[in-house]
Amino acid sequence: MIKSSQLQRIAEVVMVLGIVALCQPWSLFLHRYGITIVIVGLLTFMFTNWFGKPDDAQDGVFDVSDHREGKS
Repeated sequence: MIKSSQLQRIAEVVMVLGIVALCQPWSLFLHRYGITIVIVGLLTFMFTNWFGKPDDAQDGVFDVSDHREGKS
């Protein structure tokens, strides 16, 4: 199964590609559906934040607040 952090990266790329599709002047199809592409990427990003595993978000990052609370 795909991890939520990997799905978030894919959603970010989809949003950027949607913005590029909106700004390009060559294809009317891409320009027409560019906002739809951005919205699909945004919804995917939001849903992976809401329903993703909380342990997956940390990825071993040290947080200063953890140090103050005595966690290692």
